[in-house]
Amino acid sequence: MASAHKPRDGNGRAAIAVLPRLLALSTALLLAATALAQSDQVTLNLKDAELSALVETVAEATGRNFVLDPRVSARVTVVSQRPMGADALYEVFLSILQVHGFSAVPSGEVTKIVPDANARQLGGRGDADGGDAIVTQVITVEHVPVAQLVPILRPLIPQQGHFAAYPPANVLIISDYASNVERLVGLIRDIDRGGTESVKVLELEHASAAELARTLGELQGQQGGEAATRRARVAADERTNSLVIAGPDDELGRLERLVRDLDGPKQATGDTRVVYLKYAKAEETAEVLQGLSENLQADGERTQEGGEGREAVSIQPDAATNSLVISAPPRVQRELSAIIDKLDIRRAQVVIEAAIAEVSEDVAAELGFQWAIDGSGNGDAALGGTSFENSRISGGDSLAGIIGSLSQDQLPNPGRGLNLAVGDLAGGTRFAALLRALASDAGTNILSTPSLVTVDNQEAEITVAQNVPFVTGSFSNATDGGNELNPFQTIERRDVGLILKVKPQINEGDSVLLDIEQEVSSVTQSTQAVDLITDKRSIRTSVLVDSGRLVVLGGLLDEQIRESEQRVPLLGSIPGLGQLFRYRASESETRNLMVFLRPRIVRDEGTMSRYASEKYSQMRDTQKAQRERGVGLLPDERAPVLPPLSRPELPPPFTARRQ
Repeated sequence: MASAHKPRDGNGRAAIAVLPRLLALSTALLLAATALAQSDQVTLNLKDAELSALVETVAEATGRNFVLDPRVSARVTVVSQRPMGADALYEVFLSILQVHGFSAVPSGEVTKIVPDANARQLGGRGDADGGDAIVTQVITVEHVPVAQLVPILRPLIPQQGHFAAYPPANVLIISDYASNVERLVGLIRDIDRGGTESVKVLELEHASAAELARTLGELQGQQGGEAATRRARVAADERTNSLVIAGPDDELGRLERLVRDLDGPKQATGDTRVVYLKYAKAEETAEVLQGLSENLQADGERTQEGGEGREAVSIQPDAATNSLVISAPPRVQRELSAIIDKLDIRRAQVVIEAAIAEVSEDVAAELGFQWAIDGSGNGDAALGGTSFENSRISGGDSLAGIIGSLSQDQLPNPGRGLNLAVGDLAGGTRFAALLRALASDAGTNILSTPSLVTVDNQEAEITVAQNVPFVTGSFSNATDGGNELNPFQTIERRDVGLILKVKPQINEGDSVLLDIEQEVSSVTQSTQAVDLITDKRSIRTSVLVDSGRLVVLGGLLDEQIRESEQRVPLLGSIPGLGQLFRYRASESETRNLMVFLRPRIVRDEGTMSRYASEKYSQMRDTQKAQRERGVGLLPDERAPVLPPLSRPELPPPFTARRQ
């Protein structure tokens, strides 16, 4: 029967084990409540008690309302030897929460008890009481940039705390325990103290503000380490030729005396400097400065009171070193130096790529019949026939011309195309007949792609042409015997081919104004002209185009049709039979010419190097392809190939290598 009272499972044993603890907790709470009812002093003695029970005790003793987060659960042990009031009891309570990883966040009439990780998100009032309460405070910093304080104060913030800076308002945001926030505020106030620096403006009379600021800057830089941070700071105002210095008062006094010593009059009446130019040409820059120097002298004389005489200003260019030798008063020197700095800049370049496309088509046809009968050898026989003039298409002799050449034992010119001739030129009655037929079709497709690089506002020209001689006159002196003496001809040579002249002007932004002169000419073969005939197509215009955009300068669309017919009246109109009395020729000529242009602005050396490398590689690939095709009757190695580009910054020597 005794076994019936024995616990049958583990839950029963656990319940029996917890009973002593519950009895102890109840006793402690009863004692604490009894003491609180009898007096305002409370003595806490808890051992392994539930945190929720402690919260109930503190709420009853302090009169506060608490809200517990569901995640708040712990067992606490508190040993106290003396009684404490309600405020002290609450401080002990906050310390117990901090030890167990919880925080009390005041919110209106209640206090929230949450884990530390969530306490900074809920925040608390900046004036919350209790050193272990979580508070969020915004601290305004007046003298020190907040970005400099973050690395200093961050190690003092615990992991669960929040610390951030807002540079636009120069404030710090801290969310942490009230005691730690109070300590950090004290540190920030100690650091954020205004210095004893002052600012002074020193006007210079003789020296240049920019040069003197550079000299003083080098002097300050030599004071290394901590001493350099206590030195004054110097800045130059070139417009008023003044120095602005800021720093400690003792340093300002020392620096002001030094500036006054350096800003003294020179022994000589003039000042001579050599200015080396980087990009501009010395001759062109000297012309600009010589005109400005007179105005600068006149302005200086008007500002000086009682000035006597004018100091000479001399500006001489040195082409060998591309420099300017300037002799002028210090004030004029300063203004000329400022002008030179603005003129001596790297000028942008323009890459101009042109495409000239010409497509033409010539179609011609000729058909005619000529005949002749001569019966003069048989007495009174008839004489007749047809004869038409030479055609410009075939270029052959007429039937009469062929008969005349054969009678003189000369070789006739039959002309181009089909020529069928029959006849009997011997005997009494002679006859001859000539049938001529010709059809021609010629097409031309020419593409020229010239390109050139030029500096902004600098005219560039590229010419790809032949120098063709043209006869402009002749003279011969004949003697009485008919012999010519000293005959001569005057010849003028002209370029016939492709000529491109461009002057770019880069406007604000990426637009380019182009002054263009474009000419395309060629020599035409003609048997009817006395001398050579040239076909010329030219464009002269100004266009405004954005960088990298394609623009068409102009075009020529020309179509000509010429039709000629020679016939014998009446007989040539007879259907069918009239073909024996007609001679017809037709021509059609169509020509399309377009000129395209694309400028690209190049402002730096890297872009120019990439463009040059691209063109270099393109030419090298063309040469390699030609070598692969081979050269007829010659070894393949005879075809030259450009060397490869080893490094973009170091172009290879332009020598043909056998690869």
